[in-house]
Amino acid sequence: MRLLKTFSLAKIMAIFLFLSAVIGVRAEESLLIGPGDLVHVTYFDAGELNQQSRVTDAGDFPLLMGGNIRIAGLTPEQAAAKIAAFMSSSHYLVNPRVVVTVDSYATQSVSVLGAVHLPGAYPIATGKTISEVLALAGGLLPDADRTVVVQRRVTGELLTFYNANSPLTTPDSSAPGVKRTGTTLLTREVMVYPGDTVRVAHAELVYVLGDVGRPGGFPIVNNDAPLTVLQLISLAGATNKTASPNSARLIRKLPDGKFEDIHLPLSSMQKGKQADRPLQAGDIIYVPFSYLKNALLGIGNIASAAGSATIYRY
Repeated sequence: MRLLKTFSLAKIMAIFLFLSAVIGVRAEESLLIGPGDLVHVTYFDAGELNQQSRVTDAGDFPLLMGGNIRIAGLTPEQAAAKIAAFMSSSHYLVNPRVVVTVDSYATQSVSVLGAVHLPGAYPIATGKTISEVLALAGGLLPDADRTVVVQRRVTGELLTFYNANSPLTTPDSSAPGVKRTGTTLLTREVMVYPGDTVRVAHAELVYVLGDVGRPGGFPIVNNDAPLTVLQLISLAGATNKTASPNSARLIRKLPDGKFEDIHLPLSSMQKGKQADRPLQAGDIIYVPFSYLKNALLGIGNIASAAGSATIYRY
């Protein structure tokens, strides 16, 4: 008890902060300090120098002794080491032990833009995985590309990550609008921090219309491998019994904006007599019904139907 009385409340708090920094919550330590953040600097053996101040627009922290020191772009742990080294080299303190904490970040939200169900800004106080952030935005749209770009708030760095074609297992399944189907990120441990911006591009599409199980559009997200005619027919639930695959057509848009109508020997391809062929973005496969009037459907009508087709995710 006598030992405890010799310590002031300030020193007890300093010890607590110091031990907290040593133990550390690594997710917190990964957040970078930025302009406008409210930062608290605690000196373990020099409590009179403790201070709280905001980081300037230039990224500097105004020390009580020694002027400004740049800490923007550093983690709190790195900033503490830099301040300690400065105080020691400037002979203000001998072997200083410094703890830096961020009391509040200037930006407390992450922006999610592009091919998500609910684009917008979402409040987060600490780092979250990309999967959690996408869940906050309601998950990916059916035509979302596998590419996800994260722009860091402090450094402006652009980081690109890729999705795999596997079921989504969302950690934050209680978030509003969470979808239980979709894609999951290959790099699950990648973090998104307050102030970052997440962008999801729309994927390029190919279409299959006519007498198939699921006529509609499908994003080209087949793990970077070319999507082929037979793969697309399979994704569309195969041709129906009433279909006329011998009369199938491939409608392809040319660089000049005109359409090319290509006969597609789908029946022979399905039997292995003709080689499968890769598709290009915007291609339309039309599998007619056995009725002659559908087999003779015009290119313009087919292209218009593709524009209003249902988009599927796989």
